[in-house]
Amino acid sequence: IPGYQDDVSAESSTEFPDRMSLMEVRLQAQEDEITLLKSSLADALRKLRLHDQQIPLLKQQLIAGKVRRNSEKSRDSQDKTKQRLSKKAASSTNLLTRSPIIVATVNIRVLCILPFILLTGQSIKMFIRGRPITMYIPSNILNYEELRMDLPSQKLDLDWVYGYRGRDCRANLYLLPSGEAVYFIACVVVLYHIRNQTQRHYQKHTDCVRCLAIHPDKVRVASGQTAGVDKDGKPLQPFVHIWDSKTLVTLQQIGLGTFERGVGALAFSSSDNGTFLCVIDDSNEHMISVWDWNKNIKHTEVKSTNEAVLGVDFSPTDTNNIISCGKSHVYFWTLSAGTLTKKQGIFGKYKKPKFVLCFVFSLTGDVLTGDSEGNILTWGKSAADTKTLGKGAKETFQIMKQTRAHEGSVFTMCILQGGAILSGGGKDRKIIRWSADLAPERECEIPEKFGAVRTIADVDGEELLVGTTRNAILRGTFSDGFVAIVQGHVDEMWGLATHPTQNIFITCGNDRQVCVWNAGDHKLDWCATLEESGLCADFSPNGAVVSVGLSTGRWVVLDLQTKEVVSDLTDGNEQLSVMRYSPDGSFLAVGSHDNFIYIYNVTEGGRRYTRFGKCTGHSSFITHLDWSKDGKYIMSNSGDYEILYWDVASGCKLLRNRFESKDREWASYTCVLGFHVMGVWLEGSDGTDINALCRSHSERMVAVADDFCKVHLFQYPCPKPKAPSYKYEGHGSHVTNVRFTHNDSHLLSMGGKDTCILQWRVKGAGTGDHSKEHLASSSSVCSSSSSPENGR
Repeated sequence: IPGYQDDVSAESSTEFPDRMSLMEVRLQAQEDEITLLKSSLADALRKLRLHDQQIPLLKQQLIAGKVRRNSEKSRDSQDKTKQRLSKKAASSTNLLTRSPIIVATVNIRVLCILPFILLTGQSIKMFIRGRPITMYIPSNILNYEELRMDLPSQKLDLDWVYGYRGRDCRANLYLLPSGEAVYFIACVVVLYHIRNQTQRHYQKHTDCVRCLAIHPDKVRVASGQTAGVDKDGKPLQPFVHIWDSKTLVTLQQIGLGTFERGVGALAFSSSDNGTFLCVIDDSNEHMISVWDWNKNIKHTEVKSTNEAVLGVDFSPTDTNNIISCGKSHVYFWTLSAGTLTKKQGIFGKYKKPKFVLCFVFSLTGDVLTGDSEGNILTWGKSAADTKTLGKGAKETFQIMKQTRAHEGSVFTMCILQGGAILSGGGKDRKIIRWSADLAPERECEIPEKFGAVRTIADVDGEELLVGTTRNAILRGTFSDGFVAIVQGHVDEMWGLATHPTQNIFITCGNDRQVCVWNAGDHKLDWCATLEESGLCADFSPNGAVVSVGLSTGRWVVLDLQTKEVVSDLTDGNEQLSVMRYSPDGSFLAVGSHDNFIYIYNVTEGGRRYTRFGKCTGHSSFITHLDWSKDGKYIMSNSGDYEILYWDVASGCKLLRNRFESKDREWASYTCVLGFHVMGVWLEGSDGTDINALCRSHSERMVAVADDFCKVHLFQYPCPKPKAPSYKYEGHGSHVTNVRFTHNDSHLLSMGGKDTCILQWRVKGAGTGDHSKEHLASSSSVCSSSSSPENGR
């Protein structure tokens, strides 16, 4: 019997933890249900209260004869909201069904000062998706109605562009006589002086640049862009800019209203000093057009093919001859009497490739094509076969020779001055030098980490520039090998953090790369490959380590010097969205998509982590969080637009009375919802339009990353609607993150799909006092509602 009792007690002791955990789960579920019921009840009470408050206002408006005018405004607002929602349907799964409505309570009176703004007490309520977001007015704001919103005293200038678009674009790297390599990424054409290691930027494009062509004078450049959409989801028209590479002055804009979807390929004529420009657009028919670009006159336009077109060029000896290539075709075009006619290249006994990827003109007048079969085909002019091509046919191009060149595709070819030919391979990553009669002379292989050879630019016959499919530009020779002079991410990026004391920043994204950059030298210091996508990161305050949150709930800590992983932990099984160290580095907060914030004790200079607690209370995934300056409290945002406050020091307790946090000072400000940044939300925003924001260390300005490819710079604080800002363009997709460097000398912004990092110089520190005390004593309301200038 004693043995039996021991067995029973042992069994009970093993079951006890399981029962306890099950009860905790049930209790948590009940608490969540109660929270949702409270929210629904508060929502219903709010609607009733608003209804009661609006009745006397509506009566007054009827007496004043304002009903008709107000109803028209309401309709306009609804129309605008519908347009915004149609845009979000294409880019976001978190659609919101109504625009934010701001309601403020001051004393007992009710005032209507702007559309959707009612003042009635000591808090401001912002309604998104029917959910009230309460923001209490700090004590030092004496008169909220009279706060003046000014533009920031600082502006931004584009300082450096990190990255190169090699993954899906061709013929996009050239060397100018000035010593500058010209290439593009996002909406910017970069002119990078290789020897001086300086950059200049052509910034007149409104969406992603897709192709480049260099004029025979080696000064003028043509660049074509994709169409894109505006902030309301309406398609924008693509065009081609011709500009001077010395002055960056735009000489001509052609094709506005002519091209569809985008511009896919460009070429200047060369035998007539570059008078004409050939353009192929991205429409279904891939329309080919020839322009006298200087006069902005379109000479001819005709359908090309329904298949993808990858390249086009004029014959170097005859402007009337044009060649284009693409999926399963090569076309030989003749321009005569203002009409383009084409002859299709006949492969005959040779295997028809799936893609003809590139071509060049040999010095003897032949055409060499590189294809997806790994072959270089030599097309020579021969007498026409009248039986096949019909009577009246003259000379035609036929295959004279097939040369096996690469394993996998031939991605690019380049003719050197003496007639030698360079070819670049896909699968084999080789660069091969051929004699004029296609005898192989030399070859080399670029490192696997850079991907395949996308394009080659000749520097001096020996030195080469090589663009790769993994968004790198290499410089080198056959004998000495190649080193990267430009590198970038190759997939969507979200994680960005800046070093606390040095001009260093870190990025991570879906390509599983963690990159540490030197913002002063404009170089990639080092890069590590993760096992999963990296989505968020933060440096410890001592700057020795950096923590990176991954897509699986796992997070790693890397030593900045040794590059080694010093800690590897997992919280939950959903993606992590934010990592944030407390100001003194003693805590690390990990925000997850499982709705929890995990808090860790940090010791040994950021190398050891032990679980301290868990913040439980959000009903949606964590999006942003910040620590208070004393390191005791956290402010957090969630996917359902909730602002919560936590007492971490007392055991990660949720602060039910949020009024008590109204005067708390925050070590950083990255939460997109909060009293001090309410003004960054534009009228008609749907709640997912702002992806990230960051307050400067001086606490004088706040940068905003939006969903419409823009970076905004606001005054901080900016707690009133329609706060004015400077607006900056350059990204070609949603801007995912922004961060100031440690001394506020620069701002870094990161694009999502454009894989581009832009480094902005902060200029004009200004003498204006934009402190909270200034806000409290301001006596006028700024009427400016949007960007008065773009800061260029």
